[in-house]
Amino acid sequence: MQNLADLWARGDAVGRAVALLLLAMSVAAWVLILWKTWGLRRARNDIGRAVPAFWDAATLEDGRTRLAAADREGVLLPLVDAALQAAPGGTLEADAARATQLTRRLRDALHRGLARLQWGQVVLASVGSTAPFVGLFGTVWGIYHALVSIAAAGTITIDRVSGPIGEALVMTAAGIAVAVPAVLAYNLFGHWIAACEADLEGFAHDLRELVLGPGPRPPGA
Repeated sequence: MQNLADLWARGDAVGRAVALLLLAMSVAAWVLILWKTWGLRRARNDIGRAVPAFWDAATLEDGRTRLAAADREGVLLPLVDAALQAAPGGTLEADAARATQLTRRLRDALHRGLARLQWGQVVLASVGSTAPFVGLFGTVWGIYHALVSIAAAGTITIDRVSGPIGEALVMTAAGIAVAVPAVLAYNLFGHWIAACEADLEGFAHDLRELVLGPGPRPPGA
């Protein structure tokens, strides 16, 4: 801690701004990692429990009630609501065939659910791709700052050069340390989201076939 305090004290405004930016990126990445780990694990568990419970129901309304109790992340229930919804009269949607109306509503509900699951992925990708370059900029600026200070002192020795340059390289290490967890989390979450997307698309397809088939009809169909 003392070395970090000394490094902070010797830095200029640009070096400190880079350090604060890396700190902010790290905090944002770890908050998203913890939040999305919790949310995506709940979504995967809910899909695995709620879909079989829905298909065990006697009617769409009963299935919706079961989903409402199990779908804590709200990615399945909008699909059932879209299937139960009737198009308002006097609109272009109402003029379309019933199959087209249903496909459109299910697609929109599916996209909203996926957007909910994908929230924060852009931030993780941005942190993972830019943090090393931010750290590298901090290193380059630190080396420049150190060389200017050494030149102003009038004497150049290995000891006077190696110390400041070694300290400047800490910025590169910090940038990599910020980027690695963000990249790993982005790839892991992408795998989880893809698995949820496949399950949701399958559920939406089966739900569409149910509503359009000879089985139970939503109100107003």
